[in-house]
Amino acid sequence: MKHGKNYLKNTKLVERSKLYDPIEALELVQKTATARFDETVEIAIRLGVNPRNADQQVRGAVVLPHGTGKTVKVLVIAKGDKAREAEEAGADYVGAEDMITKIQSENWFEFDVCVATPDMMSLVGRLGRVLGPKGLMPNPKSGTVTMDVGKAVQDIKAGKVEYRLDKAAIIHVPVGKKSFGTEKLNENLQTLMDAIIKAKPAAAKGTYLRSVVLSSTMGPGIKINASRF
Repeated sequence: MKHGKNYLKNTKLVERSKLYDPIEALELVQKTATARFDETVEIAIRLGVNPRNADQQVRGAVVLPHGTGKTVKVLVIAKGDKAREAEEAGADYVGAEDMITKIQSENWFEFDVCVATPDMMSLVGRLGRVLGPKGLMPNPKSGTVTMDVGKAVQDIKAGKVEYRLDKAAIIHVPVGKKSFGTEKLNENLQTLMDAIIKAKPAAAKGTYLRSVVLSSTMGPGIKINASRF
């Protein structure tokens, strides 16, 4: 892979072998985010668990105090009073069988998060093959299968993010935008890390936080000293 001049210039600001303190890393990631747009700051956390074992899965959701800086479109699949509750809470799209048909027949995915009430999951389950690979399938562990759809929508709009292991035992989560500044980014980062540490499976042995790397959309990775969390 060939990198541009700006990327190569920014890599010189980062000591590859150094483990930075969180605040120091956040200050540095803003210096290396030199694109002409407001870059997203993301964390990549490699955990000491085996994602192939059911008792070592790490998945959940947390509301970042300052949000992600992204406008999130929410689809709620519900009926009756719960549909009205979702609309009042600010859901972008609300429906039941009509929305399921729209996704199936039109290949429609103009939403970032899907919330459903438990009674609708028998119908939503039909969409597993198309929603699952896109990470859009409602799930009780992430709070997107719930009767309290109003709170779910409000939390998502306020900056709720989902974290989950990939096949390489790594979690990728955005923690905000460059424009947030160090203080807000740090509060978001600490909130996320606290949630992931609390989610440590009982079956996990040895070092839990193997590596923590911070980066911006177009910038180089910055290694953080995981023991600081």
